[in-house]
Amino acid sequence: MDHLDDIDQRSLRGADRRILSALHARGGDPRVAAAARALSRAGEHGALWLAAGVAGAAVDSARRGAWLRGTALTAGAHLVSMGVKRVVRRPRPAHVEPLVRTLGRHSFPSSHAASAAAAAVTYGALGAYMIVPLAAAMCVSRLVVGVHYPSDVAAGVALGALTARAGARWMSTGDARA
Repeated sequence: MDHLDDIDQRSLRGADRRILSALHARGGDPRVAAAARALSRAGEHGALWLAAGVAGAAVDSARRGAWLRGTALTAGAHLVSMGVKRVVRRPRPAHVEPLVRTLGRHSFPSSHAASAAAAAVTYGALGAYMIVPLAAAMCVSRLVVGVHYPSDVAAGVALGALTARAGARWMSTGDARA
């Protein structure tokens, strides 16, 4: 059975590398590279998503509390991902040349993906559906710029979505009790 586990792990690692290489190659187009870099910068520390939440609170006074709680959940997803990253300590991909500099050396999970997914879930619940394709683009951009494996991004998305779902009742009612 251990032999089968080794084969599965090797093939998953290989798929991770091949998918990353294929998407990273799209960064050879200067327009794609520029867009991916811009998304990377905007997503640092969840800044784009936090700004979107604060903007939502500013323009939607009737649901200001829900927007701010959604913003807090988005920030929380980002912080949780940073904590997991410190425990797992997976190195960033070395087989591709990154198109951006990163603030940290570790890649699992993608914090950009965690905050993007949390924003998509929380702000999407408030009707900001345009966040969903932007969040998806953010996730793909992490592969195009070559700083995450697809499994890093998938884990970040799962972590962000789960964090947002765990706080859904609190976000909608202000009641933290489940």
